[in-house]
Amino acid sequence: MTLSSDPGNGISVIICAYTEKRWEKLVAAIQSIRSQTLPIAELVLVIDHNPGLYQRSCEAFPGVLVVENRETRGLSGARNTGIRAAHGDLLAFLDDDAVAAPDWLALLCEHFSDDTVLGVGGLSEPDWEAERPAWFPEEFLWVVGCSYRGLPQQIAAVRNPLGGCTCWRREVFITVGNFDSTLGHVGSLPAGCEETELSIRATQRWPGRKFLYDPRSRIFHFVPQARARFSYFRSRCYAEGISKAGVTRLVGPADGLSAERSYTFKTLPAGFLRGLADFFSGDFGGLGRAGAIFLGLAFTALGYLVGRVQQRLAGNVLQEKPGLSL
Repeated sequence: MTLSSDPGNGISVIICAYTEKRWEKLVAAIQSIRSQTLPIAELVLVIDHNPGLYQRSCEAFPGVLVVENRETRGLSGARNTGIRAAHGDLLAFLDDDAVAAPDWLALLCEHFSDDTVLGVGGLSEPDWEAERPAWFPEEFLWVVGCSYRGLPQQIAAVRNPLGGCTCWRREVFITVGNFDSTLGHVGSLPAGCEETELSIRATQRWPGRKFLYDPRSRIFHFVPQARARFSYFRSRCYAEGISKAGVTRLVGPADGLSAERSYTFKTLPAGFLRGLADFFSGDFGGLGRAGAIFLGLAFTALGYLVGRVQQRLAGNVLQEKPGLSL
């Protein structure tokens, strides 16, 4: 690992891990950071409420700052712990089951010469344990934590980057706060949207500043066979809807659903028609992809509606108690 001579004015990379079942992937992720072409100040590994994994990591990774999550269990709390432990002015996040290309960090960080850039995300390519199912549409690769059809093909401003493939200015966390621990993955529960909410909060604070997406900067995100099953697809879509309801509660529906409108009314209809066209051209998986797009949208919408109803019910309960309000 190439370290910067000034750890207080460099780049910190943060990886969060919660299970020893991913040990080999975690080792590969750390090695990919040690092989980066851009020097870093430090690599911070946050262990999410797993004493055995913490002890093993302390022994296995010399030169890595290994800390335990001191917040609520889950990815958001772990990331917040990493933010507090890190010293760099730029904070990059990599998933523990992903491998970064050698120039991943260099390509992300070249954009910070522009003072208006708050953060940059890269391309997350799926590394399937088995082949991608014929029914699985590229429009829904976000289900497995990867970049999906509908994102820009070139460097462009986006509402929010993908959380496990990003670099942020520390200024964001100092000024607008950390990730909201009510959002994001907890263990194997497939929630999300913590980086969405934080990005929106940041651009609401600085309307003239932005987040970028640079598809040249790549990571390779492992997709186990269990996540290639329709049961996971269904549960992840539903959980995303619940999470989106949480985001709109925190930042408002106008900003909270701005990117989803284009995705729902442009990207998904085009993907549905593409699937049907593929089917009639002899690709029988096309019908499955069209069906998955329809059902994925339905499950996500259902989760969103359930989440909104839960918020209303919770609000009514609070209002009935003296001295409590949302």
